[in-house]
Amino acid sequence: MEKGKGTTENGVVASIILLATFLSFTGETRSLEEEWIGKTAPEIAEGQWINSAPLKLSELRGKVVLLEFWTYGCYNCRNTLPFLKDWYRQFPRDTFEMIGVHSPEFEREKIFRDVERETRKLGIEYPVVTDNEFSTWRSYNQRYWPVIYLIDKQGIICYVQIGEGAYERTEKEIRMLIDE
Repeated sequence: MEKGKGTTENGVVASIILLATFLSFTGETRSLEEEWIGKTAPEIAEGQWINSAPLKLSELRGKVVLLEFWTYGCYNCRNTLPFLKDWYRQFPRDTFEMIGVHSPEFEREKIFRDVERETRKLGIEYPVVTDNEFSTWRSYNQRYWPVIYLIDKQGIICYVQIGEGAYERTEKEIRMLIDE
């Protein structure tokens, strides 16, 4: 083999794999968004609640609901918290509700007292429900942490944000749904 030729070939192969991964991810992201926009939000499965008595989406009709799938050990989930906490403080409870669906990535994240401790430690005041059996996760066909769903006053999913970012757009969507 010529000197440096293997390195170039490996670089090309790595670039092709990286591009294929990116295209696969963005395709999946779009399909998850398209899968849910305009559909009725599935109900939240039973779990243990923190910061609230059990809530049902069907009982929250008339309010805009932000539903976020997260887990306390996820770095990206933690990065969304300043925005989530701000929205929870900013928008009145009579028109807006937030629910964190804690779907553990690791076995150790299933322990309720740890979820409760981390929720407190992270300063989360909005309702959180555990989803240790991944029932709610599966009903939303989840694949990522974090994911935000905005549900309108009639219980229809109007917006999906996968991963970090788009905070200004998400807030704009919340305001628009509240004003409807």
